[in-house]
Amino acid sequence: MTLDRWGDLEELFGPRGACAGCWCMWWRLKRSVWESQKGAANKKAFRRIVETGPPPGILAYQGGQPVGWCALAPREHYPVLENSRVLKRIDAQPVWSVVCLFVTRTRRRQGVSAELLKAASIYARRQGARIVEGYPVEPRQGVMPDAFAWTGTLAGFRRAGFREVARGSPSRPIMRS
Repeated sequence: MTLDRWGDLEELFGPRGACAGCWCMWWRLKRSVWESQKGAANKKAFRRIVETGPPPGILAYQGGQPVGWCALAPREHYPVLENSRVLKRIDAQPVWSVVCLFVTRTRRRQGVSAELLKAASIYARRQGARIVEGYPVEPRQGVMPDAFAWTGTLAGFRRAGFREVARGSPSRPIMRS
């Protein structure tokens, strides 16, 4: 996603910045900073990332309308992920990380996430990635509110051809493509 698509991202994310004013900054900022700048300041920070490149993710469209977002970049671009104990690196291989999936409410549960994941893998490989990694949630009860599935679901990653390579916790598999 480049600056010429910023308006599409704003339309997709809406006034709340996808979820709680995040603007896809959760993995990029210390929690205290993220919390203090939820909303407009996170939006401004994310726009700077888009302006300076490289593109921080990809958009999905249906009928010319933005319906989904997938954030991905080399893992090093996400300092909070790099410091995670649950999602720590499993080896020394360089990976691109998928850290966020957002699908507009009217298109959820229709396979958009799996298609975004497939497209993300293709995009990352075109940028030189050999491994694409994701960190979905696997709810213990099998169902969870959509707002908590922003890193994707295990089923969606599997449908996109990813395979589980490790588990940081009972509900947090690490998937690779």
